[in-house]
Amino acid sequence: MKTLHAEEIVPDLSTTYLGLPLAHPVVASASPIGKTLDGVRSLEDGGAAAIVLASLFEEQIIRDNESFARYLDAGTESFAESLSYFPPVRTAAGPDEYLKLVADARAAVDVPVIASLNGATERGWVDFAASLEAAGAHAIELNIFYLPVSAEATGRSVEDRYVHVVQAVRHAIKIPLAVKLSPYFSALGEMAARLTAAGADGLVLFNRFYQPDFDLDKLEVVPNLELSTPFEIRLPLLWIAVLRERLHASLAATSGVQTPAEVVKYLLAGADAVMTTSALL
Repeated sequence: MKTLHAEEIVPDLSTTYLGLPLAHPVVASASPIGKTLDGVRSLEDGGAAAIVLASLFEEQIIRDNESFARYLDAGTESFAESLSYFPPVRTAAGPDEYLKLVADARAAVDVPVIASLNGATERGWVDFAASLEAAGAHAIELNIFYLPVSAEATGRSVEDRYVHVVQAVRHAIKIPLAVKLSPYFSALGEMAARLTAAGADGLVLFNRFYQPDFDLDKLEVVPNLELSTPFEIRLPLLWIAVLRERLHASLAATSGVQTPAEVVKYLLAGADAVMTTSALL
């Protein structure tokens, strides 16, 4: 019998996430690297088993829709031949450019390409989600965040908003749908079950949000985002382990993935995929 040396043993790290076969569980999550085709190629070259593109924000979709509607309405009582009312071609990044990125990325890389939508309502999302599917996205990740600043808003009303968004997008597409979830629900297990019942094929645990800070020298409010550290894995580690046997859905871990050690820990807890941004940046 031939003796196998350690360097000859190649472990099978293949997995399935959102029904998509992956060569291994390490996925590049949404980040500025995924804003360009060159960035997407570099992520594949670096070994990512799948790539979540940088997020397109709901306000970008709404802005474009409302801008186009204003131009269409302008001069409706004038001559029909007055085509100068239509807007000029935009150069700033927006929905059209994002759709092109999805199509180009799908053609350029061999790993699954997951589009990311960031917002809090279904307005503008539903039709655009279908466009992402048509552009070639293998799946869509909803990055939902709603800040209930009203003192009258109840926890259940906030949960219902999330569920309604997932239902609306689910009805618009046939490709897999993931929800990047925050840890700030009082009954996270029940909320996870509601989202999967509403049509989510998977959950990404957990989202990290941009939060404001004060610049004391300039006396201005400024965004403050620090890259995650390995110490942040404990909360998602706990909930992935809790939800693993309770949900018939894919579970992806994110936050704190800096070394192979965090990947192994998340896999031991039951994650189907492990996402990282900070280490890549």
